[in-house]
Amino acid sequence: MSDAAIITTNNLNLWYSGKHALESVSMKVPKNRVTALIGPSGCGKSTLLRCFNRLNDLIDNVKITGEITLDDENIHAPSLDVVTLRKKVGMVFQKPNPFPKTIYDNVAYGPRVHGIRDKNELDRIVEQGLRHAALWDEVKDRLDDSALGLSGGQQQRLCIARTLAVEPEVILMDEPCSALDPIATSKIENLIDMLKEDYTVIIVTHNMQQAARVSDYTGFMYLGKLIECGRTKQIFEHPTEELTENYITGRFG
Repeated sequence: MSDAAIITTNNLNLWYSGKHALESVSMKVPKNRVTALIGPSGCGKSTLLRCFNRLNDLIDNVKITGEITLDDENIHAPSLDVVTLRKKVGMVFQKPNPFPKTIYDNVAYGPRVHGIRDKNELDRIVEQGLRHAALWDEVKDRLDDSALGLSGGQQQRLCIARTLAVEPEVILMDEPCSALDPIATSKIENLIDMLKEDYTVIIVTHNMQQAARVSDYTGFMYLGKLIECGRTKQIFEHPTEELTENYITGRFG
C-alpha cells in the first residue's frame, strides 16, 4: 500500500531568467517519511526543494508553471498566505545559520514572531524544540549563552530546533551535513530518522550513502528533470531507468 502524499507536484516547470531549471516535474512526497533528492550538481535538487516553501519567489526573473499542492491546497493560490506556508514548511540550510542571539532566543524567535509572548509557553516551546533536535541535554545549562559559541554540529541542530519551534508539517533540508564532520553528521542522520515520527522530511544530498541510510523514498534528478522516484531500496537496488543506474553505480556524475 502506498503512503499518503502531503506534497504533490504536477508538471512543475521553473525558469531562471529564461534558463529552464526544472522541467515537467511530477512527484508525490509521502507524509511522515523521509524523501531524498539526489543527482549531480546543478541538476535542480535545491531549486525543487525551494519550490515547496516558495523561496524561489525571492529571486528576480523566476517564472513557474504547473502546480504544487500541500495538504491538497495549491501553494500558489492567490488566497494562500506565504508566511503561513513557510510556517508549515520549514527550511534547514546547507551551512548552520544561527542568529547572533542566545540559544534560547534563537528557538523562541519564530514563536515570538507569530505572537507568543507568555514566558511559560516560550520556555515549553524552547525545551521541546531542543529536545526534538537532540540538543537539550547539551545546552540546558547555557541557554543564555550565544548560539555562535556552539560547535558546527550543535549549531545545525539548533537551526533544526528553531525550525521545529513553529510546529511545521514539513522540514526541508538542503545538504544539512555538508559542512559537518562524521560524528556531527551521524547525529543529524539519527535525528532525521526520529523526526519522521512527527514530520515529513525532504532532504537534498550529494551523498548517496546518506540517502540510502536516512530516506524511505528517493528521487533522482538530472538536468532539471525528475528521472525516477520511488522507494529508496528499489531506486538503489533495482532502478528502472538506465540513467539512474549509471549515476548510482558511479558511471557518471
